[in-house]
Amino acid sequence: MTETARLDLQRRQRIGMVEAIWGEHKTTEQIASILIRLQRAGELALATRVDAAKAQAVAELIEAEASGAALLEQLHFHADARCLSLGDPAPPRQELGEVLVLSGGTSDLPVASEAQLALHWHGVRCERLLDVGVAGLHRLLGQLERLEQAQVLIACAGMEGALPTVLAGLVPQPVIGVPVSVGYGVSAGGQAALHGMLASCAPGLSVVNIDNGYGAAMAALRILNSGRAMAPAQEP
Repeated sequence: MTETARLDLQRRQRIGMVEAIWGEHKTTEQIASILIRLQRAGELALATRVDAAKAQAVAELIEAEASGAALLEQLHFHADARCLSLGDPAPPRQELGEVLVLSGGTSDLPVASEAQLALHWHGVRCERLLDVGVAGLHRLLGQLERLEQAQVLIACAGMEGALPTVLAGLVPQPVIGVPVSVGYGVSAGGQAALHGMLASCAPGLSVVNIDNGYGAAMAALRILNSGRAMAPAQEP
């Protein structure tokens, strides 16, 4: 299998996160090769934006490798998150606390699932809260006690993208908004949600690019790692 990528194998040691593989515009051979090289180097191996057909083709290439049968047992396609992983995630890091990923509706599920998986892959506890959009505000208000238990909130929303603004006005935790490319007409593939979040009147709201669940997860991870680094040392 031809090696065409120059991997950053020290990224997790340097900045605390793995080099994920952007799978949408890579060939199956490129994805398979990079996954195997990461896994054999002892690094986390995660590919995002992979559909079922591409995942199957990658599996067939990995199976054809010399140690393909053993590798194939470690390959997992996460259909709801549109991701492929090879090997095991990082060990749980309970000291970092928990991230909650909220979504306005089930149409946001792929993006929310990508964020959840990326955090899980780095050892961070993460759960999803679905269907808590502003069209039924009582559903969100009914979850306020649950929200208080998390250290960081990621809010995925399409249409007008109001959910992160509402959240940031209700709770003190860091809120990361993810505009989702869901909505009619002037929603324009997530542009309306993106502009709405960027123009939010809720101070301190952070926003990532459209459909960028992985980016939101890594922003949350940076916040958690920073908080731990600033925490006072525990006395023996």
